[in-house]
Amino acid sequence: MKIILKYKWIIVTLMILLTAGLFIVSPNLTQQAEEAGNLQLPEGTDSQKAAAILEKAGADADTISLVFTLDEPVDQHVKQTITSTVDELKNLEGSITNVVAPFESKETTDQLVSQDEKTILIPITVDGTDEEINELADHIKSNILSGDHTVYITGEAIINQDVNESSQEGLERTEIITVVLIFVLLLAVFRSIITPFIPLVAVGITYLLSQSLVSFFIEWFSFPVSNYTQIFLVAVLFGIGTDYCILLLSRYKEELTNGHSTETAIVNTYKTAGRTLLISGIAVFIGFVAIGFAEFTIFKSAVGVAVGIAVLMVVLFTIIPFFMAVLKDKLFWPSKKSASHKDSKLWTLLGRFSVHRPIWSLVFVAIITVPFLLTYNGQLSFNTVDEIGDDYGSVKGLKAIEEGFGKGESLPLNIVIKAENDTVTREAIPYVEELSSEIAKNEEVDSIRTISRPTGEILEELYIDYQLRQVSDGLNQAREGINKTKSGLTEIEAGLNNLSNQLPSGTRTNANGLGEAANALKQINQQLTSINQGLSQSGNVAQASKQLAQVQQQLGQIRQSLAGASSSLQAKTSQVSRLKDGLAELASGVGASIDGLEDIESGLKDAEEITRAMGESNSLAETGVFIPDGTLDNEEFQPAIDRYSFANEKGIKMEVILKNDPYSKEAIDTTEAIKQTVQDQVKGTPLEDMTIAYSGIPATNDDLSEISKNDFTRTMIIILSGLFIVLTILFRSMIMPLYMIGSLLLTYYTSVSIAELIFVNLLNYDGISWAVPFFGFVMLVALGVDYSIFLLDRFNEEAKMDVKEAMMTSMAKMGTVVITAAIILAGTFGAMMPSGVLSLIQIATIVITGLLLYGLIILPLLIPAITVSFGNGVWWPFTRKNKQN
Repeated sequence: MKIILKYKWIIVTLMILLTAGLFIVSPNLTQQAEEAGNLQLPEGTDSQKAAAILEKAGADADTISLVFTLDEPVDQHVKQTITSTVDELKNLEGSITNVVAPFESKETTDQLVSQDEKTILIPITVDGTDEEINELADHIKSNILSGDHTVYITGEAIINQDVNESSQEGLERTEIITVVLIFVLLLAVFRSIITPFIPLVAVGITYLLSQSLVSFFIEWFSFPVSNYTQIFLVAVLFGIGTDYCILLLSRYKEELTNGHSTETAIVNTYKTAGRTLLISGIAVFIGFVAIGFAEFTIFKSAVGVAVGIAVLMVVLFTIIPFFMAVLKDKLFWPSKKSASHKDSKLWTLLGRFSVHRPIWSLVFVAIITVPFLLTYNGQLSFNTVDEIGDDYGSVKGLKAIEEGFGKGESLPLNIVIKAENDTVTREAIPYVEELSSEIAKNEEVDSIRTISRPTGEILEELYIDYQLRQVSDGLNQAREGINKTKSGLTEIEAGLNNLSNQLPSGTRTNANGLGEAANALKQINQQLTSINQGLSQSGNVAQASKQLAQVQQQLGQIRQSLAGASSSLQAKTSQVSRLKDGLAELASGVGASIDGLEDIESGLKDAEEITRAMGESNSLAETGVFIPDGTLDNEEFQPAIDRYSFANEKGIKMEVILKNDPYSKEAIDTTEAIKQTVQDQVKGTPLEDMTIAYSGIPATNDDLSEISKNDFTRTMIIILSGLFIVLTILFRSMIMPLYMIGSLLLTYYTSVSIAELIFVNLLNYDGISWAVPFFGFVMLVALGVDYSIFLLDRFNEEAKMDVKEAMMTSMAKMGTVVITAAIILAGTFGAMMPSGVLSLIQIATIVITGLLLYGLIILPLLIPAITVSFGNGVWWPFTRKNKQN
C-alpha cells in the first residue's frame, strides 16, 4: 500500500487514460447484446436442430402476420382494403417470399378469418435476419397500412425485438436512478457533500473500464453476451462497489478517529478492511466465474460481471487510497463526525439476544422463514410477452389472434422430419398421417396441419375404410349394371325368339341361327348371374373381370351372327323388311350391352388394380392409410406439398395447434407428451431412421425449461463448492463456511417464496420468469456472502477475546456497515423496478427481499447463535488464533 501511495498520481493518471482510451475504441456493448439476442440455445437442443435443418435446406423463413381487428364483421369495403394490401405486399421487393390472401379461396378464408369475422390475418413469409424482418415491419407500418383500420404486426422476431428495446430502455432508466439513489444514500450515511462522490467516481471508472474490456472479450474470444450483461454490470458494480467503499471509508474514519496519521490510517484500513474486502471480492468473483460453467448463453452472459469484480478490486486498491491520501480528513467535509463508524445500536441489541439466547434466536428465525418456505411451489413462467406488457403492438396483435382464433393458433408447435431421400412418397405419407392421428389424440391438441391434412381436417379419402367403401359401392354398381345388362339381353333373347317364329318358311336357316343366338344369350345370362353371385359372395374382382371379358367376346360373336343374318335377308316383302330392321335393332342392343359390359369390366379392372396395390402396400396394413397412384401428382394436392415439404421434398413439416397458450407451462407439458408420442410411434416405421426435430415457441420453451433446470443445479453446486473451499482457506475453519452457506440458502429460498407469493398469488402471473431463480440465486448468494464475511472476518480479528465477547464486539462494529451496505445494494437493485421488464423486477424483488431479510434478521440472529453454540469448535478442524491467555 505504501508503494501505491508513493506513486498515487502516476497510477491514477494511467487508470484514467486507460479507461478513457478503451472506452473510445471499444465496441458498442449494447449493440453486441442486441445482435446476439437473448435466446441463444445450445446446438444440441431440439429447437436448434430444427433451425439448423431448415436453414441448411433454405426453408428457415420466418412468418409475421398482419392482424386486422374490426368492430363489426368484415364487409365488402374491408375485403377490398385487405386485398389491396395483399397486392402491395406482393409487389414489395426484398425479403418477402410469400403472402397468403385471406379471401383467395374458401380454405384460406376458413383459416385466416375468425368465426365472428372481426379478426383477419395476412401471413407474410419473410426470408431474412431478425433485423431485416423488423425493418420490413416498420416499412409496412409507415408506407402500406392506411390507418383507417386497427392493424397490428406480430411475430416471434418482432416480439423479441420489442423485448430487447424494452430491456435497453429499462437499462437507461436503471443507470440514472442508480446513480441518483446511491448519491442520496451516501449523503445521508456520511453527512458529507464530498464523500458520496468518491464511491461514484471509483465505481464509474470501474463500470466504464469493465464495459470496454467485456466488449473486447466478446469480439476477440466470443465471450457470452445478452441484455442481462449490462444490466447486471450496473447493478452489481454500483451496489457492491459502493458497499466496499463504505467498508473502506468507515474503517478509514475509525482509524482517523483513533488519532492515526493519514498514511497510517490508510495502511491500517487496508490491513483490516482491505483484507475483508479482498475475501469478499474473491467470493463474489468465484460466484460469477461459476456462471461460466452454465450451458445456456443467457446465463453465461452474466460472467462478464466477474470481469467487473476484478477491475473493481484494482480500482478500490488504487483510486480510493488516492482520494484518502489527497483529501485526508477533508474527505468527510463538512461533517466532523460520521455515523458510519459508530456502533450499531440495533445490531448490539440483536447481538445480546442471539448470543445469550441462541436457541430462542434460532426459533425466531424459523418462525419468520418456515411459513414462506412451506408455500413455495416453484412455479415458473416462460411467457416472453409478460416481460414487456400489453403496450406493444406485437403483443396486442398476439392477443388479438388468441381471441379470434384460439391461443394455440398464434404460435404452433412445429415438427420437422428430414431424410436423405424423398419423404413425399406413397409409402412415407401414410406413416406421417398415422403419426398425425396419434398426436391428435392428445386432449391438449386442437388440430394438426401437414401434407396429409393441409387444413387440419382428416382427409377420409386417404383411409382404407373410405376407399373400401368406394370399391364396395363400385362393385354394387357393377352388379346393378350386370343385372341391367341381363334384363336387356333377356329382352333381346325374347325378341330373337319372336323374330325366329315370324320368319317366312323360305328363310328357315336364318330362323335356326336366330334360335341358336337366343340360346347363346340365355347361356350368357346364366354366366352373368354366376358372375354376380361370385362378386357378391367372394368379391373376386379379377375373376369377374376375366369372365366379363369372355362374355363380351361371346356377345361380339352373337352380334356378328345377327348382323350376318340381317344382311342375308332379302327385303322382298314388307314383312321381311320389318324383320330385317328388328334384327338390326337387336344386334344394336347386343352392341350396347357389350359397351356396357366393357365399362363394367374397365371399372372392375380399376378396382382390381387398386385392391392389388392395397395388397402389395406395406404401409396400408400398418397405418390403415393408402395413397392411390397419381394422388401426389394431382394439381389439387400440390399446394399442400409446397407448403408442408422442403429440401426438394426430402423433408416434411407438421404444424401442431395447441389448445393452450403456446407460452404456458401447459404447452411445455404437452410438447413433452408429443415428443414421447413421436418417439414411440416412429419405432419400426420408415420415419425411425429420419431426423426429427421440433421448433416454435412451445419447443423452444421446452428446451429452456430443461436447460435452465440443469444449469441452475450445476451452477448452484459449483458456486457453493467454490465458496466453501475459499472460505475454508481464508477463515481457517470448515464450520463457518457451512453455516454461512446454509444461511444464504435459507435467505434465497425464503426470498423466492415471497416473490412467488407476490407475483403468482397476488398479481396472478403464471409463475416466476424462468431466468429469475438462476439469476436471483447467483446475485443473492454472491452478494449476500459479503455481509457474513464482513461480520465473521471482524469476529476473527477480535478472536483474542472470549467467543461471545468477540461476537458482540464484531456485531456492534459491523452492524451499521452491513445495514448501510444492504440498504444501498438493495437500492441499486430497486432501480430495476421502473425498468418495465418483468424478469428484472422479479430479480430485484428477490435480491432486495433477501438482502434486507439477511441484514436485519438472519445474519444478526442466526450466525451469532450458531457461532456461540459451537464455541471454540467453530474453527474446527483448525485451531483458534490469538486466543487471550
